[in-house]
Amino acid sequence: MTVRTRFAPSPTGFLHIGGARTALFNALFSRRHKGQYLLRIEDTDKQRSTQEAVQQILDSLAWLGLSPDEPPVFQSRREARHAEVARELLAAGKAYRAYETPEELQAAREKAIAEKRPPRYDGYWRDREPGPEQEGKPFAIRLKAPRDGETVVEDEVQGTVRVANSELDDMIILRSDGTPTYLHAVVVDDHDMGITHVIRGDDHLTNTFRQCQVYDAMGWKRPRFAHIPLIHGADGAKLSKRHGAVSVLEFREQGFLPEAVCNYLMRLGWGHGDEEIIPRDRAEQIFDLSGVGRAASRMDYAKLTHLNGVYLRQAEPERLLPEVMHRLSAGGLLFGTDKAERVRALMPALQERAKTLADLAASAAFAVTDGAPAPDAKSAALLTPEAKARLADLAEFLEAAPWERADLEHWLRDYCDVKGLKLKDVAQPLRVALTGSTMSPPIDLTLEALGRAEALERIRAAAA
Repeated sequence: MTVRTRFAPSPTGFLHIGGARTALFNALFSRRHKGQYLLRIEDTDKQRSTQEAVQQILDSLAWLGLSPDEPPVFQSRREARHAEVARELLAAGKAYRAYETPEELQAAREKAIAEKRPPRYDGYWRDREPGPEQEGKPFAIRLKAPRDGETVVEDEVQGTVRVANSELDDMIILRSDGTPTYLHAVVVDDHDMGITHVIRGDDHLTNTFRQCQVYDAMGWKRPRFAHIPLIHGADGAKLSKRHGAVSVLEFREQGFLPEAVCNYLMRLGWGHGDEEIIPRDRAEQIFDLSGVGRAASRMDYAKLTHLNGVYLRQAEPERLLPEVMHRLSAGGLLFGTDKAERVRALMPALQERAKTLADLAASAAFAVTDGAPAPDAKSAALLTPEAKARLADLAEFLEAAPWERADLEHWLRDYCDVKGLKLKDVAQPLRVALTGSTMSPPIDLTLEALGRAEALERIRAAAA
């Protein structure tokens, strides 16, 4: 058997981080078992589904490295097939026509609630033949669900889950306007796509019993089901914007790397010993459903940020450079190739401190400005009259220095020795003069990257 999984979002809004984890688990499981991972866009809600949301889902998955192995399937384009299966069930006596109007159904529900009964359909048309008065009237097709016994699901995460069939009514599979219901369409699509494992959020667990009845009525083999717990905020409440970013592209905009987000999501509700840093190729070798817990996970933004810093330090500088330059440009800074080269030279050192790409761009901004950025109050306080005089003197001293990092370090130390100073007494005011901040890459590297003319100009400007 070739494993085939699917991720099936509805394009009614952004791709939530919880949905991204579901997609990741589907992709990793299929890779582990040398199978295929597919995408189905469940766009049957025509009023709420938008093309913009479809594109956002595709962009989000592409950014995470979770694009499907085959072109996406759009559920709305398969309505004829869904109706065909409903009519097959009707012809086989496993479904029936139900002629109630929406008003009659609503009245029946209200009566059941008033009588403190579950508002389930009573099966009025289950064993009745329509008479002449029903001729030409619209009808829904309802599944003739079993009334005795129970429906049992052997879930890969939740274990054995069962429900008495008396608790389930005869659900509509085809509405009176000829459109399929969601629960029916999902079964037909999963069967036709050859899905072997349905991995989805545990909020779908109650749907599974009804869907299994459709599989059984059609004589189709059920897929294996795995219902994974949802992601909550740190306070245990449903994850929402008040907790922080919740959409995939928000995390991208905030400067997280896709591999860090995927690593974090993989470990959110899944474990494999003490491993925390798990690259994608390693994840595809070890992921399995046995490691998924049953309890809801809690989003920890601090942990994600820490993990992102780890991946930033490991990343190739050349890969990060375009992203940093784009962020600087988007922030309104204008620069040419020479200034971009300064950032390139500084990148390995800048990576050591940054937690996000936004941090990285902010720390690189001084290298592309005309002169040093204006220092904040704390940094400006270091530029005392004594420090300014020393900077003016240092500029004259460095004028003759070879402009290579190793030489610059020696010249700075020689200056301190000659003047009887500690290096920190010179380095901190010099750092403010060059970068506008007390935090920067090593001072010798900063001098080298800025170049002789620019560095000396900034030092003299601060001294003045």
